[in-house]
Amino acid sequence: MTCYNLNMKKYPPYKKGSIEVDDNHSIYYELYGNPKGIPLVYLHGGPGGGFDEKDKRFFNPQVWNVLLFDQRGAGKSTPFCETKHNNTWKLVDDINLLTKKFGFKKFVLFGGSWGSTLSLVYAMTYPKRIRGMVLRGIYTNTQDEQNYIYTNARYFQPLVWNRFMSHVPKKYRGKVGETPHYYQNKIFSKDKEISEKYCYEWTLYELSLLFLHPNLPKLEKILKTDPVAHSLAKIEVHYFVNNCFLEKNFIQRNIKEIAHMPKSTLNIVHAGHSSSEPANSRALKNGVREMERIMRPRYKC
Repeated sequence: MTCYNLNMKKYPPYKKGSIEVDDNHSIYYELYGNPKGIPLVYLHGGPGGGFDEKDKRFFNPQVWNVLLFDQRGAGKSTPFCETKHNNTWKLVDDINLLTKKFGFKKFVLFGGSWGSTLSLVYAMTYPKRIRGMVLRGIYTNTQDEQNYIYTNARYFQPLVWNRFMSHVPKKYRGKVGETPHYYQNKIFSKDKEISEKYCYEWTLYELSLLFLHPNLPKLEKILKTDPVAHSLAKIEVHYFVNNCFLEKNFIQRNIKEIAHMPKSTLNIVHAGHSSSEPANSRALKNGVREMERIMRPRYKC
């Protein structure tokens, strides 16, 4: 997910633009690195987070040909915050459209959090198009994971959990089926003040869960000027109340579709969920370098 930093290092793309994917949505994209390099698709988190400059830091621009895009309703894609015609399978279609447009016949997927979910769904649906994956903070949309967000997080982040639930009537608190629905009703309220309040609280909670030691004052300062407070809340709650538009245990039941990708490496580090946590950042850079070592002999880069 996105946390903007005005002092962020710039990684200029060699190509950027927007493409209409249907009558309702236009997708913003950037191509970064070596046009003849190893094709890689970066899938951001959220849903609704968008990508930013810091997401390019993992990739050697002499080696990788990186496609980044803001998923429907997020970042610079339009209409901003739109949930109509916005679901997992539409995003899968968008990946196909963009990769075919830019000649990515087979490619590596890189994704964290929701980006890992979308990576796995895409790879299981089109396994022959994927050369490999580098995934972080994997979310597979199971009941246990949802229980953590709305129930068990109280034991690990009690302050932020209590704040999030303080805006919910007691009968709806800490329940997987009730809490997100209550927030959804408020987030999409026609009363602008109510909508903005619940968008803010939803996103503050989501961002706080990314870190072992969340800096709430810093996060609150970011959200006062960052439009991600709206897109993340509206699009994410839209996905969560609809089980991410996936059949129950979809990823677990379809894992056999990517069984042809052997020699996976699991790294367990002392860090939170965010890619900006130092241990996660180091592990991701190492994972990309290892993938580079495997893939590079096939490319002139």
